[in-house]
Amino acid sequence: MRTTKSFPLDNPEKFKKELFAWSQEFDEIAWLDSNNYQQENSNFEAILAVQAFTALKTDYHGAFDQLQEYQETTKDWIFGYLSYDLKNDVERLNSKNFDGLRFPDLYFFQPQKIFQVKADSVEFHYLRMVDDEMDEDFAEILDLEERGERKEERLRNQEILPRISKEEYLVKINKMLSHIQWGDIYEANFCQEFYAENCQIQPSVVFSKLNEISGPPFATFLKLEQHYLLCASPERYLKKTGSKILSQPIKGTARRAENKEEDLQISEALAKDPKEISENVMIVDLVRNDLSKIAKKGSVQVEELCKVYSFKQVHQLISTISAQLENGIPAVEILRATFPMGSMTGAPKISAMKIIEELEETKRGLYSGAVGYFTPNGDFDFNVVIRSILYNAEDRYLSFSVGGAITAKSNPEKEYEECLLKAKAMHDALSK
Repeated sequence: MRTTKSFPLDNPEKFKKELFAWSQEFDEIAWLDSNNYQQENSNFEAILAVQAFTALKTDYHGAFDQLQEYQETTKDWIFGYLSYDLKNDVERLNSKNFDGLRFPDLYFFQPQKIFQVKADSVEFHYLRMVDDEMDEDFAEILDLEERGERKEERLRNQEILPRISKEEYLVKINKMLSHIQWGDIYEANFCQEFYAENCQIQPSVVFSKLNEISGPPFATFLKLEQHYLLCASPERYLKKTGSKILSQPIKGTARRAENKEEDLQISEALAKDPKEISENVMIVDLVRNDLSKIAKKGSVQVEELCKVYSFKQVHQLISTISAQLENGIPAVEILRATFPMGSMTGAPKISAMKIIEELEETKRGLYSGAVGYFTPNGDFDFNVVIRSILYNAEDRYLSFSVGGAITAKSNPEKEYEECLLKAKAMHDALSK
């Protein structure tokens, strides 16, 4: 179905920039960049998919069934996203909060052209209908002059508004703490939105700035018609390689410091912080439970527990849980059984999602969903959509959300400060 051709690269980093710039002419773009981050454990440094041949776009009703049919019928690479509100397809839940972005709940496409950038080469994977364009496209990318980036007026911080005030946030956190004290939940992820209306940005420029600021292992630029995702995620949701399933939830955050000694002290303190560790361990238990639904008995194991990983702006506690897939489980069923990811919901999961819906002011949509791809043989890799800017170019509505895990030990003021820390990269990418 696809023709593959490899081209050597003298300067992969330069080629990546040229390839990303070249891609902007297409209506459908999925760009996934690992930023050479070792923890990503990928077979390529970056992957680009452009120009839909077929596509699936739907709301949450029967979404996973439709995706399974599309994936199994296509038997090809497909790229796309699962929005958080697919929870309503998995459980008897609803989403009635305000939605300024109006993204479809699920969107996948089969690209005509795929590019895998590796250490010293790039592989083109083209559908046969366009494989005569490989050499011409490679030459065009290499000859691409630095495209002049239009100097869009930057958003000023005062144009980015909080959906709720700090005072309202503190009230809501205290309500969530009451739910914990009553025994309804023992952890939940509470998020708040920052937004701008009637704004215009150049998405590729803002994404490049955001990626430069953060340098995460699961950076993603997604363009699907008028809908854009500019994502600097450090978190993997789920990866399938053959019969092995891998999940790497993040819970636990601390700031970076410019002074090396102080930065090391902050990292070491995070590794020992009982509140942050308890957050992480609760989600690890939830992930183990989710994976056990589709795993061979006794195969679920914790490979790493609460290990500190350092990114440009924050230190994070990451755990790695793996499992062996039970025979006969379809690829999409693995996602259905584990979605939404525990790190963005809480525990018990269904109770947490109900309370989240009650207390949050906006529909999450693609935020805290997942972006990734399926390979022709049914393997997949998906990130968690956090540290991300979402933009509807037609409505000129821009949004980013941040949140954190609330437990019995949470201090509302400190939780608010953590939100502002997580929001800093998005603010900087939009206003500097």
